[in-house]
Amino acid sequence: QVQLVESGGGLVQAGGSLRLSCAASGRSISTYIMGWFRKVPGNEREFVAAINRGGSGTLYADSVKGRFTISRDNAKNTVYLQMNSLKPEDTAVYYCAAEGGILVREAPERYDYWGQGTSVTVSS
Repeated sequence: QVQLVESGGGLVQAGGSLRLSCAASGRSISTYIMGWFRKVPGNEREFVAAINRGGSGTLYADSVKGRFTISRDNAKNTVYLQMNSLKPEDTAVYYCAAEGGILVREAPERYDYWGQGTSVTVSS
């Protein structure tokens, strides 16, 4: 099994940037498709971005495409989410997730392992 720990969240003004990191331990993330999701109280977890095992294929939610970039460094066992041009509606707890399937998917129920989350607050 793989353990995931997110970091890099914080408070930022609208228009600013943050880079989130997801550090994995227990086994190599090269085994997994990796994704980022976010959640606000009262809402379901929302897909943000995903990346295939080799890093050559990515998928983004329409709400973040062009602003966020997912990347992975398998040698460092770390996944990143670079968030630019942040908006107040990006405020959420962001979660890193891993799944052992073949296709990159948006559905959170397809992912097998989750981190504890890191909080991002974007002020207006």
